[in-house]
Amino acid sequence: MGYRILLIDDEDDILEFVKYNLMRDGYEVFTASNGAEGLQTALKVKPHLILLDMMMPVLDGIETCKALRRSPVLKNVMIVFLSAVGTEETQLQGYDAGADDYINKPIKMNILRSRVQAILKRIAPVEEHNSTIKIDREHYQVIKGDQTIILPRKEFALLELLHSQPNKLFTREEIYASVWGNKVVVGDRTIDVHIRKLRQKIGEEHIITVKGVGYKFSAGTTEQQE
Repeated sequence: MGYRILLIDDEDDILEFVKYNLMRDGYEVFTASNGAEGLQTALKVKPHLILLDMMMPVLDGIETCKALRRSPVLKNVMIVFLSAVGTEETQLQGYDAGADDYINKPIKMNILRSRVQAILKRIAPVEEHNSTIKIDREHYQVIKGDQTIILPRKEFALLELLHSQPNKLFTREEIYASVWGNKVVVGDRTIDVHIRKLRQKIGEEHIITVKGVGYKFSAGTTEQQE
């Protein structure tokens, strides 16, 4: 299916149970045991959907949801709360924080699977696009046809971001926030230099420049908007 789901919960048995069942449905599933860890994982894997527990240590679900909505890169991700607290007030707090849906615990897996399918239908379908570029996140390398390309960490993170949503325009601000972080000061031409190096390694046709705005990944076109 191509969809990535991040499950954030402090109960190991829930992480294991839900991950197992969603992976059986063909989803790529990532897990985190608290909100702070979840935010870091979300920035790394760029999930399409986050299943978020309400009551957690370090950073609870409400604060985690608000932080996700403040992120330029993650603000549009689908977020569903999973919570044993089913009061109307608690659900309203979840929606006010930016959640798209709310599912009560204990989790009924058939219901959860059905809701996940319905939620993912709201976003653009993920396809195995025709690009010859494949990302190996574990080894920080790129597969292009029968060629393996080893990239420095920042170049890899930049390509991974663009490749995660083909034809989506990422603004320069979104790229800076995702790849370098808001607290890191870099030069105005830093992105351009990294884009130039990526094009030298993977080919000119894959990365399109939208002048004054940002960049996007293309599965085949050589058109550039300069």
